[in-house]
Amino acid sequence: MDWTIDRRRALAIGAASAATAALGGLPALAQGGNDHKELIAKFTGGKTAAPGLVKLDLPEIAENGNTVPMVLTVDSPMTAASHVSDVLVVADGNPRGGIATFHFTPAGGVAEASTRIRLGATQNVIAVAKLSDGSFHMASRQVKVTIGGCGG
Repeated sequence: MDWTIDRRRALAIGAASAATAALGGLPALAQGGNDHKELIAKFTGGKTAAPGLVKLDLPEIAENGNTVPMVLTVDSPMTAASHVSDVLVVADGNPRGGIATFHFTPAGGVAEASTRIRLGATQNVIAVAKLSDGSFHMASRQVKVTIGGCGG
């Protein structure tokens, strides 16, 4: 292999280094694992999320991981004094853990979101809700995927 560094190689190395630094280092995939635990810890500020209040409606078996329907509901009065402000949704088996973050206000009247997500294999989907009083609540649901949606 030729280790001579010409101008093009030097520019390519510099661009790759700058991109890596701008993205905050190597992605979780390059580091060898899913980052869902780190995402949850950052979202909660290290606080423990209690079970309850959050409901995840996902199929038990997903025929195709490319489009898995998900409905997220948080039991909250959604008043100015007591409401859900944010919900983080992660998966523990995808190359990257983050799936979605939802933001709510009392003006919405209900803390509910419906979307389709992509899952690469059978795994747990975890939703963590932040309430206006600073508490965190969570729910987890395993989805069995027969055909992976993240390159699987």
